[in-house]
Amino acid sequence: MKLQRKNRLRALSLGAIAVSGALALTACGSDDNGSNDAGGKSTASANASSVKCDNAKGQLLADGSSAQKNAIDAWVKTFSQACGVQINYKGGGSGAGVTAFTQGQVAFAGSDSALKPEEVAASKKVCSGGQGIDLPMVGGPIALGYNVPGVDNLVLDAPTLAKIFDSKITKWNDPAIAKLNKGVKLPDLKIQAFHRSDESGTTDNFTKYLIATTPDNWKYSGGKAWQAKGGQSAPQSAGVAQQVKQTSGAIGYFELSYVKDGIKAVSIDTGASKPVAPSTESATADIAAAKVVGTGKDLTLQLDYKTKAEGAYPITLVTYEIVCDKGNKADTLPATKAFLRYIASEDGQKVLSGIDYAPVPDAIIAKVRTTIEGLS
Repeated sequence: MKLQRKNRLRALSLGAIAVSGALALTACGSDDNGSNDAGGKSTASANASSVKCDNAKGQLLADGSSAQKNAIDAWVKTFSQACGVQINYKGGGSGAGVTAFTQGQVAFAGSDSALKPEEVAASKKVCSGGQGIDLPMVGGPIALGYNVPGVDNLVLDAPTLAKIFDSKITKWNDPAIAKLNKGVKLPDLKIQAFHRSDESGTTDNFTKYLIATTPDNWKYSGGKAWQAKGGQSAPQSAGVAQQVKQTSGAIGYFELSYVKDGIKAVSIDTGASKPVAPSTESATADIAAAKVVGTGKDLTLQLDYKTKAEGAYPITLVTYEIVCDKGNKADTLPATKAFLRYIASEDGQKVLSGIDYAPVPDAIIAKVRTTIEGLS
């Protein structure tokens, strides 16, 4: 049964993401360069011939979620090879992406959080006759990466995580951590907790998990900006991952593809029969239970952070591509639609298989494809 479940999860359609806009921002490059070259290079040549370029031309730029940047890098290699369109994705964080979109600087923005009502209202000023909508393109687990010498397997739960990131638990050999890790020799080492310094959808989703699962221990309202006191900060997912990598005793949160080069990932005690490690399969198991709560063409999803299902990883995010349903700029619309169409296609989805992203369920990505064709 476990093998059947795993195969079923792998068979769910992969989704993806894209963006575009004014090349003037290109000079503001990101230091968030966590690209997985192997994933992109192994698929670029194979998939380039299947991309439908239509009338795509010119140059596109976007800003937004750094969690999706590794996926963007892989997709761009294939699409640009096939269509000759240069796509520049800054990856400055979800907050920066939404701001750029509502100010009319980009045609698409990547965000790990859906637009708020006030952001939808602001988008109507740049979407002539329309408004910004959220298109879920790819999911992924938010990993808790750590660097604790001598500890190769670490289990934490929601209350313990909340206390760590709220500076209430400050040593790795704290009794609360030891209780979850019987038989593991934990060092008398100070915990160095890192959070995002920029506005981030990853922060929003991580704190939504804490709010939903342990409200008594996490009394903050949540959102893209970090609210707890104490700890240390760094910009973008790559910045947090770099600090965890080079700091003994560190822990931080970021997309799973940044767990590498000496960083290990925490398994979460959800109340299921055994702790769940972050993976494509375990995140998909959680995302598969998501519900579409957006209205009209908006496809905002509601995730289940409190899941206790076997093998379901609870700290997940879905990255949205934010685009005008109507009123897109005529000079960028053809390339935008072609890129979105490619990354939401079966070939585009296959690019994600080896770079630690979780697929959007088939029923949802089918709605995304239909919506893309209706963009105007």
